[in-house]
Amino acid sequence: MTGEIIGRKIGMTQLFDKERNAVVVTAILAGPCWVTGTRTSKKDGYSAVQLGFEEGKEKKINKPQRGYFKKNNVKAARVLKEFRVDNSQEYQVGQEIKVDLFKEGDVVTIVGVSKGKGFQGVIKRHGFKGGGASHGSTFHRAPGSIGASSSPSRVFKGTKMPGRMGGEKVTLKKMKVVKIDIENNLIMIKGGIPGVRRSLVTIEKVNK
Repeated sequence: MTGEIIGRKIGMTQLFDKERNAVVVTAILAGPCWVTGTRTSKKDGYSAVQLGFEEGKEKKINKPQRGYFKKNNVKAARVLKEFRVDNSQEYQVGQEIKVDLFKEGDVVTIVGVSKGKGFQGVIKRHGFKGGGASHGSTFHRAPGSIGASSSPSRVFKGTKMPGRMGGEKVTLKKMKVVKIDIENNLIMIKGGIPGVRRSLVTIEKVNK
């Protein structure tokens, strides 16, 4: 069985390793999750497992979802996510997935949504250098030319320009698990991960 779990980013702190070196880590409240459904190649065309996270209030869940949870005889979940797996028959509906499926030293993949920065210029958004800051310069933080005039008489798609920054799906690979707190469902990941505090993330174990 592979390892996938849903969690929420709690914040950042530091721990000390065996050599008493400070290690910056991100704490994630991971699970407990439960299997709300499975997908098989024969019936659905692909193999996957659907996990639920954070028990939801019945009055805040719409009627079709309530019927789905009742049909599968599982408790309602606020968050639902599917994970592709090689063999979904390894999972049973109602099975609980906890943080103990990971251990210290594991390599995982983290997927989250980056912080939204709003509308930003090219210097912050794309790292442009900008113009001179003084001595009569009239070119400071402007993007400069975005295309020729008579030919091709248009702006090419993909040209780096001001616009919305952040709020995008980010995948971090080869992240190391530093510590596991089974009692409090916490997993400590070395370094920073995308997203604001309390934002949803998914953690997937990488098979070495």
